[in-house]
Amino acid sequence: MIRHPVVLALTGASGAPYGVRLLDVLARHRVPVWLMVSTHGMRLLRDECGIGTLEALQAATGGDWSSVLTFSDADRGALPASGSQRTHAMVVCPCSMGTVAAIAGGASRSLIERAADVTLKERRKLILVPRETPLSLVHLRNLVAVTEAGAIVIPAAPGFYHRPTAVAELVDFIVQRVIDLLEIDVEIARRWSGDEGVTR
Repeated sequence: MIRHPVVLALTGASGAPYGVRLLDVLARHRVPVWLMVSTHGMRLLRDECGIGTLEALQAATGGDWSSVLTFSDADRGALPASGSQRTHAMVVCPCSMGTVAAIAGGASRSLIERAADVTLKERRKLILVPRETPLSLVHLRNLVAVTEAGAIVIPAAPGFYHRPTAVAELVDFIVQRVIDLLEIDVEIARRWSGDEGVTR
């Protein structure tokens, strides 16, 4: 499907189910993934999904991680930290506003932040999925800054034209957008047909 790994980071923004579902889709379709979970990201996985360990995350995402390689966010010398390593793209899902700020400022204090910095400098696709509301002026300026630097921002704000009846459908709405931007040919959500609002 793709040759080089998708760098996937889960950080401490509320919205852990989005990251779990994205990892689930990528792992089940054997897409190579370099996975990093921040300390706050793991806390949100526990609080929102009942997932307290990487082993539990593996079980929740199909169990087969033959295409998934994990890295500690504390290891700034790991593979994702180097631009000489070829990657397909990077996704931060969910992406905390603290992570957005660090990327906007080029802080590179952790492996996740460094990998995002590398993705931008190498002119590769960086997809950020923030989940915060309301947004302060600081948030908005940081989102503009990362967009100007080349990132793509997908707010975790699902649509309703497909008339969802379950939370999973709202999650899939956003995850499908990420998958599309990764140019991976997988369909998990209904698309706009042009007559969704027509009464029959």
